[in-house]
Amino acid sequence: MDHGSERDAPPSLGAGDGAAGRIPLAVVVVDREGQVSHWSTGARRLFGAAREEAVGRSVLDLLPVSGALPEEDEITPYGAYAAYDGLGPDLESSLDGRLNFPAAGRARLTVPDPDRDRVDVLWWAYPLVGPGDERLLVLAADTERLRRTGQDEDMAFERVAPGFALHTDFPGAEELARRLPEILPSMSVDESARIVAQVLELGYPILEFSQNDRVPVTPDWGVARRTERKARRERAAAVAAQGLPLPAELAEDEGEDLEYVAVRERLEFLNEVSGKIGTSLDLSRTIVEVSRAVVPRFTDVAGTYLREQVVAGEGFPDGVPDTTTMWHRVALEHTDEPGRWDDVVPVGEAMPFPAHTPFFQCMTSGEPVLVPRISEGMGHAIASQFEKRDIRPLITGRSMLVVPLKARNVVLGFMILLRHPERELFNDMDRVTGAELAARAGLVLDNARMYTFQESVAETLQDSMLPHIPPRMAGCDIATRYLPGTLLGRVGGDWFDSVKLPGARTALVVGDVMGHGLNSAAMMGQLRTAVQTMAALDLPPAQLLRNLDDLAQRLGDGYLATCLYAVYDPIESELHLANAGHIPPVLVRAVDARSELLDLPTGAPIGVGGVAFESLRVRVEPGDRLVMCTDGLVEMRGEDIGVGLATLCESAAHPAASMDDACDTIIRALNTRGGRKDDVALLMARLNGIEPEDVAEWRLALDPAEVRRARAAVREQLHDWDLARLTEPAELMVSELVTNAIRHSHSRPVQLRLIRGETLLCEVDDDDHILPTLLGTDPGAETGRGLRVVSTLAREWGTSRTSAGKTVWFELTSRRR
Repeated sequence: MDHGSERDAPPSLGAGDGAAGRIPLAVVVVDREGQVSHWSTGARRLFGAAREEAVGRSVLDLLPVSGALPEEDEITPYGAYAAYDGLGPDLESSLDGRLNFPAAGRARLTVPDPDRDRVDVLWWAYPLVGPGDERLLVLAADTERLRRTGQDEDMAFERVAPGFALHTDFPGAEELARRLPEILPSMSVDESARIVAQVLELGYPILEFSQNDRVPVTPDWGVARRTERKARRERAAAVAAQGLPLPAELAEDEGEDLEYVAVRERLEFLNEVSGKIGTSLDLSRTIVEVSRAVVPRFTDVAGTYLREQVVAGEGFPDGVPDTTTMWHRVALEHTDEPGRWDDVVPVGEAMPFPAHTPFFQCMTSGEPVLVPRISEGMGHAIASQFEKRDIRPLITGRSMLVVPLKARNVVLGFMILLRHPERELFNDMDRVTGAELAARAGLVLDNARMYTFQESVAETLQDSMLPHIPPRMAGCDIATRYLPGTLLGRVGGDWFDSVKLPGARTALVVGDVMGHGLNSAAMMGQLRTAVQTMAALDLPPAQLLRNLDDLAQRLGDGYLATCLYAVYDPIESELHLANAGHIPPVLVRAVDARSELLDLPTGAPIGVGGVAFESLRVRVEPGDRLVMCTDGLVEMRGEDIGVGLATLCESAAHPAASMDDACDTIIRALNTRGGRKDDVALLMARLNGIEPEDVAEWRLALDPAEVRRARAAVREQLHDWDLARLTEPAELMVSELVTNAIRHSHSRPVQLRLIRGETLLCEVDDDDHILPTLLGTDPGAETGRGLRVVSTLAREWGTSRTSAGKTVWFELTSRRR
């Protein structure tokens, strides 16, 4: 992070409130592969490696941690140091990705310097969230350089705040500097602006000491203070050995030791909490982890409230919450007797909070609110918002700390922490600890919230793109399954579909756009829509794939897809199939339960361009099953695809009580092998066929008198099929459709067909390619009344073009006895 050339800093600069000194920092950026992507001049000077040697290498190789700092009594060439006591996480945990929260500490690093093989450093590690490959920002300062700043050893530098320049030389650094309050969650905007302004003035990264500012991540720092404290302890021991009273100035050291122990306990607690929360991206689990992490060590009662939109996985408006904002109580942990809180303060309740409450103050200011002890009056004020429930016995007399759960300067919720009356009251140190706890918990909750939101969006998108196929079509039953490739990528390019065709036929489709993510899903949506449109034109399978390939070429380069398209004719008991680079389907014969991969002309994937497609006709029998799937089901890394196809054939042949059971059998057989990363689309169709006695056909001459014959034929056929109750509406609609067909036909006779199945299907074919249109309801209109009658009486109706002309059809509900 250099701006021009890095210069040696002045030993002491007094600009800025509370500033005691500044020195340059070593700045290292680590990418998601654990390799160095930025190595500043300060890093070269501190660690000895040039930028050309460092960039692209593993950060663990360049910053090897050799162990703890020297023991307290050990004197090094760089001065006396307090013993390294393990406060905070170690540097290696941050470097190798085991920590996902800001951390700081001290470490001893080995460097390739013959005069100085070890360097003692203060370090900070900040995980980077957002676009780009950068994962970790590491800042380091030489403790020897700190001693050379000319500071008096009596000065106790209690806080250390890193800052860095806006003008830097790695991608995204300027934006990173602007987001300093996000990287340091507890630092205010004003504090960060002051530090950044100083950095710009100096022109290089700095390290700032301050006795006043509170920063969220502080190394185990206390060199000067501990050296002084050690000397006082030695003097006190000498006085005690002589049996003399301890002077007041030496007695003060006992209090300082207690303060140090308290700080150490707080840091240990925060590190322990950080290790317990954020183990998953599940919002509910994260909420429970956050609540249980603080009870009973830090508090006796912890109630967690989140915004209504956070719980629902939705976005919410910008701005500060107000008295209308609804807050859901999502968790309640306590050490009281079981059930004491359940009825009065149930989990799941949603409520707003009035402006006079400490909860409203916390969520609007974004700062912790400390109430040393809840008085009778405050207890009554808080209890007034709980209708018909007296919460006062649970809260009055207790110490309360309300901490905001926020991330990126947005309050997502808050925690109400209560201690028993007999326990030590919350104090200012607890307030600081609670603020840091809430900052870490807020980031974890926000990650879970964003994941939940993105998962919801992905699922909604995927559901909207995948069709809801009816389980029964004319002459066949259908079952489907879709499995996302990974939990983090629920949107993919796999799809399946079925389309109703003239002549009681059904088109069955399975396709797979190569790649993952929204681009593949968008391409899949376009191809699926195109297939539906072209299927409605009753194009032959090979011609449909040819047109689909042309469309993919027009949509742009870089997209490839495989597609398997099959047309099932239940009257002719035939499958008509074409393949564009897809894995072959499996046909399971009903007679002997034998399964086989259909040997189809494979063809090239959609999008290659300029490749011919061929089709194949296959005879089938009633009860045969067709299994079509994408390669994600059968393909496994490191395994020949033939193994998966063999398993598919074997599992598809297993007997099953239902189509859904048959699909589940296949999924269990192939999805439990482990290592699957791709999406899976599975479509199974049981080809039931339509018996000849369930089909009736007539050829009608182009003579208006044929309309009467058509009505009589339909009436008689429905009587024979025991469907007399459908006679009246069927006769009326057949009369209208046959009249229109005879009027518009050119030379060929009109075809009338009735098909009995789950529904009564009626089709009228003629040789006119112009599709009829449903017109308005103008009572004076002389045309268009026929289709209005059909639209009113039919369960479903439609029109489609055929190679010879068009088909107009309607369905009536038909429950066979």
